[in-house]
Amino acid sequence: MRALVTITVVGATLLLGCERSEAPARVESAASAPAAKTAHADNLPPLDATNIVSIASGSKDHTTLVAALKAADYVGAVAASGPLTVFAPTNAAFDALPPGTLDSLLRPENADQLREILKYHVTTSSLTAASLKDGQSLGMANGARTTIARQGEALSINGAHVVASIPASNGTVHVIDAVLLPPAKP
Repeated sequence: MRALVTITVVGATLLLGCERSEAPARVESAASAPAAKTAHADNLPPLDATNIVSIASGSKDHTTLVAALKAADYVGAVAASGPLTVFAPTNAAFDALPPGTLDSLLRPENADQLREILKYHVTTSSLTAASLKDGQSLGMANGARTTIARQGEALSINGAHVVASIPASNGTVHVIDAVLLPPAKP
């Protein structure tokens, strides 16, 4: 179960070209998602084509997330059976971090810090967009909590807007427009 908790991902996933929008989150079925490869030449294990990691690997908007999962050695955990909910930042979300932050996090000596950030994007249950309520507090895989905000169909987590939601064979992926940074530990 501990390995399942480290399943973190910054939300490990998704697909669609996800530009920030004030429009409500879209829900895509895994069947309508672009087909992901079931085996990857770059040391990724063979995966179910509708698995969170496969969906992310097949998305041009989540290459940074996939690189972070590899650097943190979390690909296998996120590909686990789940259920998981991953809040998956887009490449643009990572690009919005202060200059040098991402490069620093991807260095081997900073793997523990990267893991904490990735775990702050995952919860160990499958939560659809419809099931998330305004003011709801979620316990994340790193032990910290996040807060959901909802106005009509618009959904956000700790201020990051959910721009798309996609069911996966091992849970749910919510594409977000910002990287969630965990609160400092006391």
